[in-house]
Amino acid sequence: MRISDISKHEGDKVSIFCWLIGKRSSGQIHFLQVRDGSGYCQLTVVKGEVDDVLFEKCGHLAIETAFRAQGLAVRQEKAKFGYEILLKNIEIISEPDKEYPIPRKPSGPDFLLSMRHLWLRSPKQSAVMRIRSKIIESIREFFKKEGFYCVDTPIFTPSACEGTTTLFKVDYFDENVFLSQSGQLYNEANALALEKVYCFGPVFRAEKSKTRRHLTEFWQVEPEWIFADIDSIMETSQNLIMHVLSAVLEENRNDLDILERDIKPLEAVKTPFPRMSYNKSVELLKEKGFEIEWGSDYGSPEETEISKNSDSPICIHRFPAHIKAFYMKSDPVDPKLSLGVDVIAPEGYGEIVGGGVREEGIEILEQRIKEHNLPKEDFQWYLDLRRYGSVPHGGFGLGLERTVAWICGLQHVRESAAFPRMMDRIKP
Repeated sequence: MRISDISKHEGDKVSIFCWLIGKRSSGQIHFLQVRDGSGYCQLTVVKGEVDDVLFEKCGHLAIETAFRAQGLAVRQEKAKFGYEILLKNIEIISEPDKEYPIPRKPSGPDFLLSMRHLWLRSPKQSAVMRIRSKIIESIREFFKKEGFYCVDTPIFTPSACEGTTTLFKVDYFDENVFLSQSGQLYNEANALALEKVYCFGPVFRAEKSKTRRHLTEFWQVEPEWIFADIDSIMETSQNLIMHVLSAVLEENRNDLDILERDIKPLEAVKTPFPRMSYNKSVELLKEKGFEIEWGSDYGSPEETEISKNSDSPICIHRFPAHIKAFYMKSDPVDPKLSLGVDVIAPEGYGEIVGGGVREEGIEILEQRIKEHNLPKEDFQWYLDLRRYGSVPHGGFGLGLERTVAWICGLQHVRESAAFPRMMDRIKP
């Protein structure tokens, strides 16, 4: 069995494959803390109930020894998750030839990130990865239930999606191409073929930022659908977030316990999420003492302050058109504004969703491409989407790592990726 299934086998003789992560002895008893991919438990070895050779062997096992353990699964209230295994026999698979390089005492983040390939085995880091896996699974469940098709978009792209200053250039045979900033432009083509689509994969931003919210490589899910308006975009993003959060709270309580995550703020999240116009948000920030002028974009401090006004994520909508991407549709009521929305997570975790309605008029798009100094020839295929059968459409992108960081209560987004890529880190 796997350790996570131990409650189903109370009173049974069981066998698990595991690694040793800690041990202590109390004279006639050894307590072995072990892990597998699903969780953690304690093996109890009692002198006299196993032969002397086995008892002696268990007292000298090195950290990260891999072995099979056989014993009796019993309920134990004092054990962390309520169960333990009374060990009867072990079969050693492998033993370390050196002392495990990560000490049990606290280590600095630079050392731990340099040992990321081993640090992932620690209880908290493994718990984050299990929660991340559940979030990915629940995202796909949500879009399947909503009738969306998953269509992959390219990672190599010939042009920018959201500006040329944050692109990674790649030598692609005899020409230069870029790592994708977003799958959105291609997803618009997919939506006009299949009506409701999403892509889910890595994107890249060459932002020279070292904040706790930034990675140079991250994963993003990007739904796009026809006849989307700003209200349906806010509603769909809200429903996706609630579906993901509910799945984690239901199925990953042990992992949240390992992380010592206070789940009360997560349980306090309710729908509908509050909605606030950009204009109102600027008024709020000024009241709180922020020096912000209308037309300025937000930074992390502003997002954190806004998030204090709700237990749930907040939808900020209708930003100034000039600070949004060229493809964003203007508000017909006030053309100075765009039909865009950002969703700000509570507890100071910042923007986790950005999206909006796309401009479907070819003349307007051509003018926007010119205003943004983008090469028109690179966007002829994109303009074709407006030439042939254009309809109103829109969507959003949800950043996976920021969502994981919020739900797990992480101090830095780098722990939400197995092998984070940052401005100053590309190894291991």
